[in-house]
Amino acid sequence: MSLVDHESILADLRQVRRAGPVRLRELTLSALRCAAAARTPDGSVEGLLRLAVARIDTDTLRTAAEYTLGLAQGTRDWAPSSRRSRAAQVYGVSVERFRKHQELVVLGHVADQIVELADGGAAQDWSGSPHRHVDVRAAGRSVRLTLHVHPVDLLRNVDVVVSPSNTHFGLPEPYKSSVSASLRRAGAVQGVTGDVHDDPVHDALRKWTAQQGTSGRPVLPGTVAATDPGALASQGIRRIYHAAVAVPRAGTNDYDVLPADITRATSRVLAVLADEHDHFTPPLRSVCFPLLGSGRGGLPYEVSLAAMWPAVEAELARGAQWDLHFVVRTPAAAALLERLPTRIRPHRDQSPPGPSC
Repeated sequence: MSLVDHESILADLRQVRRAGPVRLRELTLSALRCAAAARTPDGSVEGLLRLAVARIDTDTLRTAAEYTLGLAQGTRDWAPSSRRSRAAQVYGVSVERFRKHQELVVLGHVADQIVELADGGAAQDWSGSPHRHVDVRAAGRSVRLTLHVHPVDLLRNVDVVVSPSNTHFGLPEPYKSSVSASLRRAGAVQGVTGDVHDDPVHDALRKWTAQQGTSGRPVLPGTVAATDPGALASQGIRRIYHAAVAVPRAGTNDYDVLPADITRATSRVLAVLADEHDHFTPPLRSVCFPLLGSGRGGLPYEVSLAAMWPAVEAELARGAQWDLHFVVRTPAAAALLERLPTRIRPHRDQSPPGPSC
């Protein structure tokens, strides 16, 4: 028998939508608190909400849920009308249309995930911790990777975050659901209503293309642009490496992504890290990759990982001492990384990792 029922969870979620995360302690939320006590280490409702939203495998739906419930970076204290307005932008509809249709769908999907978690759903193995360690054998030595299962903008204290980009280095609008949009949004300086006062990640990337003489024309796939992180510096992020892996398809909104370009970009990220390593105090050491090309690029997780891993393994075989991280959004992607074929000895470690999130 279920610990909670869908309607009770949905009723509680409507309260959260109106109040936002900053007022959770003022709300009763009996169903949510029951589910949180059973499925989160600290029994926190906010932790349960983040876990449930992270399980949603549709980018647009997940991003709209983050804004609707005040879970997106910088939105905790936004007014409910501001959160609803931004969520409507994700779907490209009016606020009223979103309120009457998409918002109901969003909250319903979050409720579904919470009920599954309360019933011991498929992601239960990940409910105890947003990170795990995986031990890799390379060149006769063991190397530990840190695996994160949460939105990229929740990373903490990782020196470099890799952001997939197109070959024009054109960043998506901040309200979009991609990794690059999330990093742009998290790196922006925003007012209390969410208005962007400064867009440093976008500006830094435009400056980089101007300095390289590539403004207005594409770069070669695999090119990596290193920029400052904007407001993400407050989270211990020191650099963003924009990796050009997606080639826009003329006359469409689609992209072509080739595995060979994914391999080239991964190798180039590690080369730029080596070049910049000693230019910072303390030196750069940790880098976090998403599964390049698996978002808008449309590559299956398996194909992305198969393209990235040879470059990572070659770097490890050369004796590199980087602190390597991967960040994914779904338990399915996490499970894939945990069982990298033949080269990996999976090692689940529930002990606290080094500086992360």
